[in-house]
Amino acid sequence: MSSLQEIELAISGLSSEDQAKLVRDLPVLLAGREGDLAWQRILRDPTPSAALSSLADAVDMEYRRNPESFPEIKDSDFERNS
Repeated sequence: MSSLQEIELAISGLSSEDQAKLVRDLPVLLAGREGDLAWQRILRDPTPSAALSSLADAVDMEYRRNPESFPEIKDSDFERNS
């Protein structure tokens, strides 16, 4: 049995009230996953992307020419401003 089947089975065993609560809470529980899934699709897509390759080449050339223009990333750069 797959994990997805186990989840579906567990959800079907919930009371109507708990299922409704789960439906309400799912967006919060899955927040941020949509972006992750989109990147996974992009990274696994075997279709050549001339525009993306060209952009990556241009960024790479600029980095080789002027690495100081690319500041080092710090952990604090990833903190959310709320």
